[in-house]
Amino acid sequence: MRISLAAFISCLAIPAAAETPVLTVLTYDSFISEWGPGPAVEKAFESICSCDVRFVSGGDGASLLARLQLEGASSEADVVLGLDTNLTAAAEATGLFAPHGQPAANALPTAYDNALFLPYDWSWFAFVYDKTKHPNPPKSFEELAASDLKVVIQDPRSSTPGLGLLLWVKAAYGDRAAEIWTGLSDNILTVTPGWSEAYGLFTEGEADMVLSYVTSPAYHRIGEQDDTKDWAPFSEGHYLQVEVSGILANSDQPELAQAFMAFTQSPEFQSVIPETNWMYPATDIALPEGFETTRPEKSLLFSDVEAQSTRQAALEEWQSSLSQ
Repeated sequence: MRISLAAFISCLAIPAAAETPVLTVLTYDSFISEWGPGPAVEKAFESICSCDVRFVSGGDGASLLARLQLEGASSEADVVLGLDTNLTAAAEATGLFAPHGQPAANALPTAYDNALFLPYDWSWFAFVYDKTKHPNPPKSFEELAASDLKVVIQDPRSSTPGLGLLLWVKAAYGDRAAEIWTGLSDNILTVTPGWSEAYGLFTEGEADMVLSYVTSPAYHRIGEQDDTKDWAPFSEGHYLQVEVSGILANSDQPELAQAFMAFTQSPEFQSVIPETNWMYPATDIALPEGFETTRPEKSLLFSDVEAQSTRQAALEEWQSSLSQ
């Protein structure tokens, strides 16, 4: 059974005279933007924890791991929120994480139960486009490579969507991945450090398509009353992303960090995700009207160990193909 809000209050109550404890959460830029989940999550958790939640930006998702590897046990973060299952094996290898103590999330399209990392949302990667400009979008990576469309993607060294694309192509094509990247090289307008920069170029009309998520068009439908954006179904299938959080073993607020992890599974947290992070919630809650979209018929996903063993070779393949 998941911890109740009453249990939070009981567990976290502190004497009035005590200094207010601070929970530091390291996460990615878009999570703590004014339109992201961060402000609502901060307000909701602070209302029950008798604490001060401080979000610290670490760039895009994959940059979080690089920062942790650099800082090691000296990191001031208590919780890291924004890694995904493509990075968890490498994160676990740092020895910096402690067990979260929570049951597995119950609304994922694939089983995932890890003692160190707890899912809080998920979606599939996809290329988003404007239906009014491109009524017949590519139906595969090969069709995209054969087209004259310009796309924006993210750097796999700093961005979890960028890494997801790298592994998507590898999962779909295996030994032909380098050939696919060579074909796509003329279509890539630019490679951005993170998701926000890439999506901004797309919405500003600089690119025909952008690497994002099947859930991204829901933002335009709900937030902007704009039904012109959609995602292009690819015959190869679509790579799944499961985003996770974890507690740093060196945290000086371990009980508060445990409570925050439990809070990420609560309705108060999960209900914020669809209309701020524009992802599927990790627990079984109702989606807002207008959010649901057609889902991919086929999912692709490496295990965390497979992703770790595949990552470096796939990155070298990507770099070599795009530099030709």
